[in-house]
Amino acid sequence: MMASRRSRRSSRLLGAAGLVFLAVAAAGCNTTQMPDVGALRASATAPPGETDWHREADAAGERYRAEPNNPQAAIRYAAALRMIGERSQASAVLEQACMRHPNDRNLLGAYGRALADAGNYQQAFDVLGRAHTPDQPDWHILSVQGAVLDQLGRHDEARRYYASALKLVPDEPSVLSNLGLSYALSKDLRQAESTLRRAVSRPDADRRVRQNLALVVGLAGRFEEAENIARADLPPEEAAANISYLRQLLSRQAGAESPPVMHNALASSGS
Repeated sequence: MMASRRSRRSSRLLGAAGLVFLAVAAAGCNTTQMPDVGALRASATAPPGETDWHREADAAGERYRAEPNNPQAAIRYAAALRMIGERSQASAVLEQACMRHPNDRNLLGAYGRALADAGNYQQAFDVLGRAHTPDQPDWHILSVQGAVLDQLGRHDEARRYYASALKLVPDEPSVLSNLGLSYALSKDLRQAESTLRRAVSRPDADRRVRQNLALVVGLAGRFEEAENIARADLPPEEAAANISYLRQLLSRQAGAESPPVMHNALASSGS
């Protein structure tokens, strides 16, 4: 009975908070990160200093304005805009670039990610479908498509995309991480943890994957273990603060009729 109540609380938290899928721009891979909710810190995935990204946005903007027909200039500028929170502007820049170069798959991939970052999931999925073809699939795009479908609540369909990506890159930790969070979103914490442990066991797994495992272990109620996992990449005080905040969220969900609304987001660490 206690386990059942805990599972229901975890499910409500997942339904309210969602999980944040990190869709890296065209040259990068797709991974996931910790939820972007309130006091829950994101040090494990934080970009360089905010001032650096504003400087990059200024420099990339100058190049884009000087070369408005250069697809790479548009991708670089949009990536910097996303990192400083200008998601709508990033989408607008890439939309204009795609109008000029409607068959540029790198541009379409970047535009799809930017749309997802801005919360336009259905439009993002439609655009991403044009960024590769069945005879020339791109596993990065397949994984992002899965992440978008998960944001739309279409978890079974999302997993088919992850499966297709894993056929191209078996045991790729970033895809396994997205798959693990997909299970968590559909309330299967046991399968989520198993998949994320498989991802973490890979030598090329990064700290974002480990933080996702810490999140799922915490959602299962094993807070001390979750904090130990988080400490591998976060300063001890931040790891403790993350788990403490997760405890508070779960505790609030236990007695709340309507859980607090928290926002999903897709973010980027650059192109």
